[in-house]
Amino acid sequence: MKTFHCNHCNQLVFFENFRCERCESLLGFIPEIAEISAFEDAGDGLWRSRHPEHRDTLYKRCHNYEVEKVCNWMVPAESTDPLCHACRLTHTIPNLGVANRRYYWFRLEAAKRRLLYTLGALGLRVESRQDNPKTGLQFKFLEDKRGKRVLTGHDRGLITMNIAEADDAQRERVRLAMGEPYRTLLGHFRHEIGHYYFDRLVANTPWITGFRKLFGDERANYREALAKHYKDGAPPHWGKSFVSAYATTHPWEDWAETWAHYLHIVDTVDTAMACGVALMPGNSLDPTLAVEVPPGEATFDHLMKQWFPLTYALNSLNRSLGMPDAYPFALAPPVVEKLRFVDRVIAAAGHAQPLPEVVIEAVVKPVKPSATRANKHA
Repeated sequence: MKTFHCNHCNQLVFFENFRCERCESLLGFIPEIAEISAFEDAGDGLWRSRHPEHRDTLYKRCHNYEVEKVCNWMVPAESTDPLCHACRLTHTIPNLGVANRRYYWFRLEAAKRRLLYTLGALGLRVESRQDNPKTGLQFKFLEDKRGKRVLTGHDRGLITMNIAEADDAQRERVRLAMGEPYRTLLGHFRHEIGHYYFDRLVANTPWITGFRKLFGDERANYREALAKHYKDGAPPHWGKSFVSAYATTHPWEDWAETWAHYLHIVDTVDTAMACGVALMPGNSLDPTLAVEVPPGEATFDHLMKQWFPLTYALNSLNRSLGMPDAYPFALAPPVVEKLRFVDRVIAAAGHAQPLPEVVIEAVVKPVKPSATRANKHA
């Protein structure tokens, strides 16, 4: 992700910020140009942008920004929809009458917005259920009820998230219980959207032949594979061919885990480059990292050349702070080839562009979820 500045005082700000800490200007994200902008009050619930490309353009805050305080995206003043592009994709929110549920909702929406930003930067259009009832995307944020457990998973464009994943303590307990080295809320979103894009970009396309050579035959019975994984665990030496133990479950899960890692890599490397991170160690044998990409080298191979030294630095910094490794994975050559395949599929799907402005009604009809794919982590 690129760096953002308050265009009133030039203070560095984060993607999630609501207000500039230096000049106290209201901040908001403009999906049409994928930029954070400072705004000044224009009266009547409208805000005037200070962004150079949209100076004096009027916007209103997303309803979930102005009223619910869980969003920081803006909506064009002339729009008849009170919700921003990201919030329109959410069908079901937590029960706000219960303690901590608003905080969980805030964290879920923040992770979803970061996911959407990365997809937009990669040129992947996100269709809504309103745009395409058959294959459009929709999110449900649900919680366990007595005798009824909510499984985080994807089913034909419906992504269900168990809101307990927004609770750091609960998520860490699950991670330890399952012996996972890594479990994050953003990782869940990236994993589940991988299932969605498998259906959109790979299934029933010419890509499926190459997919089966690398990932296996996705026509294998998913329920049986899932049951076997939970009964027997991952096979020995899984790290030689898979990015995670869970990726061994079924080709669908291998794809989703690999897809999630590709998004991890792209977003982290982009952020490092935007921040000017460079590695110039005193020992010539140590890994280096250049700030600028040489002309003609913006390729997958160069991406991986950047990734390996960056993960070494990230993990070393975390260890200096007494924290676990930021990236506790080792990418074997077969995994790198799977990542290369994901890169090729995404490159063929479209060109990088700002997030699309999607027209969708605030209220949509509920869709009954199924257990086609119930995924435990990313």
